[in-house]
Amino acid sequence: MHSLRWAWGYIGKYRARLVMGLFLALIVSALNMLNPYLAGKIVDKVMYGNQKNLLWTFLGLMIGFTLLRTAMRYGYQMMFEKLSQNVIFEMREHLYNRLNELDFSFYDRTKTGDIMARMTGDLEAVRHFTAWTIYMIFENFAILVFAIGFMFYLHPPLALAMVLVTPIIGFFAYRLTFTVRPTFTEIRNQFAKLNSVVQENISGNRVVKAFAKEEYEIEKFAVENEAFKEKNLKSAKVWEKYLPILDSLAGVLTVVMILAGGIMVIRGSLTFGELVTFNSLIWALSNPMKMAGWLVNDVQRFIASAEKVEDLLNVHPKISSNPKLHNPQGLSGFVEFNHVHFSYGEEPVLKDISFKVNPGQTVAVIGSTGAGKSTLVNLLGRFYDTASGEVRVDGINVQDWDLHKLREGMSMVMQDIFLFSDTIEGNISYGNPNASFELVQSAAKMAEAHEFITTLPDGYDTIIGERGVGLSGGQRQRIALARAILKNSAILILDDTTSSVDMETELRIQKTLKSLQHGKTCFIIAHRISSVKEADLILVMENGRIIERGKHKDLLKEKGYYYNVYKNQYGHFDYKFHDEEVI
Repeated sequence: MHSLRWAWGYIGKYRARLVMGLFLALIVSALNMLNPYLAGKIVDKVMYGNQKNLLWTFLGLMIGFTLLRTAMRYGYQMMFEKLSQNVIFEMREHLYNRLNELDFSFYDRTKTGDIMARMTGDLEAVRHFTAWTIYMIFENFAILVFAIGFMFYLHPPLALAMVLVTPIIGFFAYRLTFTVRPTFTEIRNQFAKLNSVVQENISGNRVVKAFAKEEYEIEKFAVENEAFKEKNLKSAKVWEKYLPILDSLAGVLTVVMILAGGIMVIRGSLTFGELVTFNSLIWALSNPMKMAGWLVNDVQRFIASAEKVEDLLNVHPKISSNPKLHNPQGLSGFVEFNHVHFSYGEEPVLKDISFKVNPGQTVAVIGSTGAGKSTLVNLLGRFYDTASGEVRVDGINVQDWDLHKLREGMSMVMQDIFLFSDTIEGNISYGNPNASFELVQSAAKMAEAHEFITTLPDGYDTIIGERGVGLSGGQRQRIALARAILKNSAILILDDTTSSVDMETELRIQKTLKSLQHGKTCFIIAHRISSVKEADLILVMENGRIIERGKHKDLLKEKGYYYNVYKNQYGHFDYKFHDEEVI
């Protein structure tokens, strides 16, 4: 019932259309009683009563009622279809908006396949319930009630004999509902796992082929596919147990009608025309009972899917923005980390990080893989919140900033480059969609991307494949860098931006960035000494701590971690410190 209450929050907005549709369904259900009644009158009045002049009147009425019933049924079916599309449109928008609100931690723990299952299969189950199941339940119940009432009006003893079967059918329908519901939840969960396997295989198809693991992936898919089949078969076994019983009990109605009705006709307590009417109304008792199983099926699928959709809508971001907080026109670029600690779950990642950066300065972060370099800049953009300590931008704790304004003042090139399935121009102008083509070209030139872009068949109009497929790693990095340059923010964050470009291109990019950094606060995360040696402050990180800090020459003099990295990259040497030495 909780799922129904939740769905009513959306359906209730269209209650006028819902009420009108159900009212038409009620009228159609009542009209279904008229043709069997008229058929009985034809037998009694025309065939046995010899009132042949009434035949065309009865036939005309039957045709008229049929046409009216058909038109009205079409009308409310379209009403429910439009209602369902409106409801699903709103749900889908709310889901998509919620997905955009959720922070990194949600995506860290949630599989893409599960999200896609909720956005597609689960929403379709809700749509089907709204478009078809609601009015079918109401229509079948109304037909059953009208049929029973009409039968008691015509002949109470025969009606009572037939109705005695219905409580037994109701009992087995309830048992079916109780037993089958868990199986739909299992099917839904396994479908999400199957989706995840497919999504990961498609996204990582190049890795699969590079390691010749096609057979392994096929086997992995086969295991989940087999599990999905077994879950469906488990549900089918429940139906195998109860559907024959429901169908058999519905068939008992015909037997009861023939035996009891035949005896009553012979005794004269029932006319042959009334028996024909009862025979014509058997479907009005048996069909709702037969449909009960299938409608239970649809309701249980709806409940399983609605719970998943509602669960996603009820997930709230741990990091939220309050527009009433600090909301300036722009950032100046002052950054301070004050005794910052951060953990992923129980695992500490950053420990007691403290430093200050003034506007216009460049900070470089270097260290081994897993040292916490990327996490540090993620805290700056408040993609995660600190466990303790403060990250301040322009003297204000990032938790007291309007989140949109904070991130709007930053340009980021992340370690995991993501390009959209769009043109190169569209990808570069993503952060500044109103930029002119000349500015897009200028940003591409600064990122050393213009030259290779112009060699492509469609130049800046070239459509990039999903996630940048078709471009080299260095090309993707340069397009992402051009995107950050074009945004022209006060804080520029470059996370391993030039790792896939050659040394010559990197040198040209560094010169360009140096000219751009006037007045900007720049964070550079890199493994190459050549990328960081010109920074105003170099932070050397290891195991989540800053173990060294200072400028290039100062760190070389310390002969610590930074010095060893330098030796590994440039070779062994006897280093002498001369002012004229340039490295």
